[in-house]
Amino acid sequence: MRYAVICALLASASLGLSACNKAKSPDEVQANVAKATSDAAETNAKADAQRKQAEAQASEELVKERADAEAKARDKSVAAVADQAVTEAEGETKIALAKCDALQADAQQQCRGQANAHLQAVKDRAKAAKKGPLEQ
Repeated sequence: MRYAVICALLASASLGLSACNKAKSPDEVQANVAKATSDAAETNAKADAQRKQAEAQASEELVKERADAEAKARDKSVAAVADQAVTEAEGETKIALAKCDALQADAQQQCRGQANAHLQAVKDRAKAAKKGPLEQ
């Protein structure tokens, strides 16, 4: 009797183990492969879309940064030109004021007024140029 029970247990164990490694039908395998292929294609498409979106965003940021850098460079250039104009006008004013000293009374005052007015006009234009067209 023990022998029969042991044989029955071995038979059921061997059947149980053989069921674990049972090959799937070709239709089931084909369906699993098709699903895996579809899932992989969908995942790849999403990854590609994310990559393209990231590249587009990076490109837009690069364009914006380039435009900002160009605007800053133009602002610095305008400021430098304005500062140079003021420096030149100050030198010209000193020369004009020195020449005004050769004149008499009212003519000297009028000459000094014109020289200082010219200098102030140059300074005002330089200040306006530094502010830019939108801030005027």
